[in-house]
Amino acid sequence: MHKYRTHTCSEVTKKNSGTEVKLSGWIHRKRDHGNLLFFDLRDHFGLTQCVIENSNNFFKIVEKIKPESVVCIIGRVVNRSAETINKDLFTGEVEIKVSSFEVLSESNELPMPVFGEQDYPEETRLKYRFIDLRRKEMHENIILRSNVISFIRNKMIDDGFLEFQTPILTASSPEGARDFLVPSRMHPGKFYALPQAPQQFKQMVMISGFDKYFQIAPCFRDEDGRADRSPGEHYQLDIEMSFVEQEDIFKAVEPIFFETFTKFGKGKTVSKTPFRKITHKDSMLKYGTDKPDLRNPLEIFDVTEIIKREDVKLDIFKKIVNKGGVVRAIPAPNTSSKPRSFFDGYNDWAKEEGAKGLGYILLEKNKDKLIGKGPIGKFFSEEAINHLAKLCNLKANDAVFFSSDKLKEAEKISGMVRQKLGKDLNLISDKKFEFCWITDFPMYHYDENEKKIDFSHNPFSMPQVNLNDFDKADPLSILAYQYDLVCNGYEISSGAIRNHLPDLMYKVFSKVGYSKEDVNKKFEGMIKALSYGAPPHGGMAPGIDRIVMLLAGKNNIREITLFPMNQNAQDLLMGAPSKPTENQLKELNIKISEKKK
Repeated sequence: MHKYRTHTCSEVTKKNSGTEVKLSGWIHRKRDHGNLLFFDLRDHFGLTQCVIENSNNFFKIVEKIKPESVVCIIGRVVNRSAETINKDLFTGEVEIKVSSFEVLSESNELPMPVFGEQDYPEETRLKYRFIDLRRKEMHENIILRSNVISFIRNKMIDDGFLEFQTPILTASSPEGARDFLVPSRMHPGKFYALPQAPQQFKQMVMISGFDKYFQIAPCFRDEDGRADRSPGEHYQLDIEMSFVEQEDIFKAVEPIFFETFTKFGKGKTVSKTPFRKITHKDSMLKYGTDKPDLRNPLEIFDVTEIIKREDVKLDIFKKIVNKGGVVRAIPAPNTSSKPRSFFDGYNDWAKEEGAKGLGYILLEKNKDKLIGKGPIGKFFSEEAINHLAKLCNLKANDAVFFSSDKLKEAEKISGMVRQKLGKDLNLISDKKFEFCWITDFPMYHYDENEKKIDFSHNPFSMPQVNLNDFDKADPLSILAYQYDLVCNGYEISSGAIRNHLPDLMYKVFSKVGYSKEDVNKKFEGMIKALSYGAPPHGGMAPGIDRIVMLLAGKNNIREITLFPMNQNAQDLLMGAPSKPTENQLKELNIKISEKKK
């Protein structure tokens, strides 16, 4: 007989009745019935109920053993009586009558329970992550992550992609988030950087003559944590393809996402391919965000022209419009009968979110005519109300909220109102995954803080303006072949067709103040590679963590990460970051200067 087990804790069923088995695992929970003591034995695969009588020589040991101790038992498989069968367990028709019991490793008092799935402070859970991961839900999340990655990897290989590994120690990038720097012992005073993404390397893979590449790549960014973003590091499905246009990328990856989310989506419906395509401009107008949750049926409307009508006497909105602002309308279906506190609550909430407030109109029928009620309804003529209703697809018993401000501010708050209404009115189904592509991102934007033009997305993207016309184009009008894949309000991936022409690259960077010499210095490797014959190429990098988070039905990425940091970028389990020793600093030729208080 094997030293530790003949079966796992999920394998023993009625077919094993009357046979002797050996199992090893953790004591999940115990139930003392006086003359009998029941305990559930748990391993990676499942649970088996065990029973020991008080006449057994091992009874006292079992009685005293703490939960989560690791034990090995030998016993005979017996059928449970009909009334004690546990239909929730695969092994629930049998139990093991223990004849031998060996303690392999005894547990201390637990800082948090494994049985029961109680909510515990995240600090405790991360500090004792190895215990947290024993809990059924967490264990299943990590198994899901592994299965999803394996499935995606196999799909990529089946589709002709080659898997390569790009460097972890590389040069610092002047664009993007902050780098994590690694001091060089062999080159005093110089530092490597951990890659924020394999962006330049994967482009060089295409320039090297390979046709389709992928990698499950670790990426490192020194940025603040969020619920949907891990501080420090994350993993992405890095993809690049040669001789492709935007549509070729879409056609290559859509089946992978459809099949992955269908297989692991727990029965939820998944958007059929091809996924819907929405321009960045339309997304910001209709949804107030470039990450729209399309499960929400509400759309936002631009009603600036209606506010300009002479029979609309809403001076406060007119003043904003006259200064270049806009007015956005967000329909709230079947809400006109709600109490005033509902609408005032939205107004107060909007102010807390930094907006100037929300106006609203209630639409009602009066002698077959649609009229506007509420605080600002009286400022609209009957014709203006009907114009508004037609434009925004409103009907009697609906209401409509208004946000009036500068374009960016109005877009932001209207998008937030749309999503809040969707949740509050139960319009968002949790039974589906709605995918879409956001396309045609602006190449540049005007940075109000720096008072200059800057890149709005990926600077290595191909602009939708050719080399000869580029200098004549208004930078803020230039669009790029950039795209995001969005699912249920989360950005799953960014991607682009790359700029493979050095002369055009110089022009693209010149718009934000880079000289040719600056580009050659900061992107030496990339420019050099592009100068020796580069194919048209493009790709994307879906986030593995967000994919698994959505499939697991979680709102926090730490719930699907094996050993995550907390939001302060601290590893509470291993105690990182930690102070180096004096010898380590000396080897690296580094001195730490204390920050002046």
